[in-house]
Amino acid sequence: MLKNNFIRTSWCKLRSRYTHKSASLPETKSKELEIAKIRNIGILAHIDAGKTTTTERMLYYSGLIRNMGEVHHGNTVTDYMEQERQRGITITSAAVTFNWKDYRFNLIDTPGHIDFTMQVEQTLQILDGAIVVLDGSAGVEAQTLTVSRQADRYDIPRIVYVNKMDRADGNFDMCLRSIESKLNVETLPTQIPVQKAGVLEGIVDVITMKKLTFDEKYQGMSVTRKKITESDDGKLWEVASERRRALTDKLSGMDDKLADIVIEQESLENVTAQALVESLRSVTIGRKGVPVMLGSSYKNVGVQPLMDSVVLYLPSPGNKSSSYRHFGDDLAARVFKIVHDKHRGPITFFRIYSGNMRKGQKLYNVTRERSEQCLHLYIACADDYEEVAEVSYGNIAAVAGLKNTVTGDLVTTSANTANHARQAMLKENPDRSEHVNNFFASGVKLLDPVFFCSIEPPSLLAQSALEVALQELQREDPSLRVRNDPETQQIVLAGMGELHLEIIKERIKREYKIDADLGPLQIAYRETVQNAVRETLVTEHKVGNTSHRVTITMSLIPNYEDTQQQLLLLDKSCPDNASNIDNIHPRAMNAIKNGVNAALLHGVKLSCPVINVGVKLHWLELGRGTSNTMVSAAASQCIRKLLEKGYSMLLEPIMRLEIVVPQEYSSSIIADLTHKRGEIQQIDLRGNNKIIDAFVPLSELLGYSTALRIVSSGNATFSLEFSHYRLMTVAEEQEAIKKFQGF
Repeated sequence: MLKNNFIRTSWCKLRSRYTHKSASLPETKSKELEIAKIRNIGILAHIDAGKTTTTERMLYYSGLIRNMGEVHHGNTVTDYMEQERQRGITITSAAVTFNWKDYRFNLIDTPGHIDFTMQVEQTLQILDGAIVVLDGSAGVEAQTLTVSRQADRYDIPRIVYVNKMDRADGNFDMCLRSIESKLNVETLPTQIPVQKAGVLEGIVDVITMKKLTFDEKYQGMSVTRKKITESDDGKLWEVASERRRALTDKLSGMDDKLADIVIEQESLENVTAQALVESLRSVTIGRKGVPVMLGSSYKNVGVQPLMDSVVLYLPSPGNKSSSYRHFGDDLAARVFKIVHDKHRGPITFFRIYSGNMRKGQKLYNVTRERSEQCLHLYIACADDYEEVAEVSYGNIAAVAGLKNTVTGDLVTTSANTANHARQAMLKENPDRSEHVNNFFASGVKLLDPVFFCSIEPPSLLAQSALEVALQELQREDPSLRVRNDPETQQIVLAGMGELHLEIIKERIKREYKIDADLGPLQIAYRETVQNAVRETLVTEHKVGNTSHRVTITMSLIPNYEDTQQQLLLLDKSCPDNASNIDNIHPRAMNAIKNGVNAALLHGVKLSCPVINVGVKLHWLELGRGTSNTMVSAAASQCIRKLLEKGYSMLLEPIMRLEIVVPQEYSSSIIADLTHKRGEIQQIDLRGNNKIIDAFVPLSELLGYSTALRIVSSGNATFSLEFSHYRLMTVAEEQEAIKKFQGF
């Protein structure tokens, strides 16, 4: 059904425009013009703010699809998975390529649910700019804050689109205040709503001073732009003029070029629209402020001006200088997503940072130090692919058939190319070797899972099929962890939330035809120690004719934060210790580190990972011929003794919970949170609703959606995300151990 919606536009024409050199222009100039007309953007938002609906309108107005789908009808382009259509949410990020006014958009629609935040994290690393979508009646919500913090880490310029302004409780000014107070950024509103009796009639662009109205008869395709004047529009003109002056004044404080124009003209009124646009682009790319637009995607209002704003204010690939320039004209591309197609097998999505990717060429994976062949090269539109011969610098490419490449990997043409780039980077940054090494390693920041459960096949015959399915799903979704429990001999899944693991189970059933059983959900606890302890371990084992003897002295340091990735500390406080440690062979030191890392993966209470502790090595003596395996084993045994001696304690995950509820139900919900060991942080008022912000232990939130629905008679919504780990009391710890032993 989905493919019938696509206009089969001439992909050959599209390719010739973007992947081949222009005959009438010098090669360098042609390349610059091509790059300047590319926008790699993502759509970020809280769940149900309207990301997918906005994307669907963009595809319709660009001419890529004939008919607009709706989330509630389950027929949108980017929500192509069966679970997405049934649930009305975005689960996996979807890449779509289309044209708008001679510009090429590589757009990625991302999930809004916190359980799939890893999909957002994978996407952000390859974006040049982003659109943050807000619900006009809610402003900045919990997940908006999360995705904004993620985007900050990658220094991504953004514009904000206030959606759902057709609602009676839509409030543009409230949203502006919310952006400034919660996101801590300067807002630069370029539009104001035109409302009559609470109905959104149109939009005024304060830069051009034109009123935009969207013809409902033609689904918003026809846009009328009419200049507003003081004589004809009175109050509306006054408000728009004041907003334009305020925008100009704010911009002049951020942009010296515009400030000079204002000083020269001695007026804020006479600044041209072009000068304001240029200033907005400079300020946005410099991340000094965010342009704010408005509309109602569902009512087909404001989407075309939003697309124009992407062109005007967000950067092209050529605007961002980066380490990839050291590859010169050679290929450098980063993997940001992998999906498994029934007919094509694994499809690997790349962002190309330099050079071109060609069908049939050899790809050298720098991260894995392996080569693979690019047999099939595609341009993607969600789950539809068009095979092409070449994809140029700055664009998104999809490659089928790669077996060893995973999310975050860096690929180029050869090992020599990678080495030349590495040497160039080290020469430019001799003091930042760690940064260079991280650049050539995987670019994905993995998040710790908070839930886990066992999974079992329906029969022994399905065991190998289940293992293949889990391997493929884990390759697609790095936030899904799969391991074999050595004690129970069960396969254990770890994920970001209840919904995350539920979706995995559904996908295994639908896509792989395996009716697997999930065990009860368990909480991902952690362990730590309360006391600083020191221990000396002496071991001696005889294997054959060789005697393996190890004497090792180590200590644990509680409340140690591993900020510099140095888990193993070396004691050089006195000359004897310093001399002993300096004489340790590098192979033996690596063996000790391996033993420490292995020991801290499993604590002594619930076999949970041990965190917030430092390990200090004081002394090591080895007998002649002692193997590195024995050294690792001795280090692990020593750590085990230290954990038992240091009074090991459990830590439980604490979630930040945000609840939006009508005032009449708020007291019942607050009482329920208190019963669940929740700590209320803040209570705000938004219209007739109360916004309750609280910290609550994850163990108290199993099945919370059902409990909240009962307490609020179905009138409340909530979102939650992991915040931190907290020490448990003795009583809480005993209860957790009792529940855990049922696994």
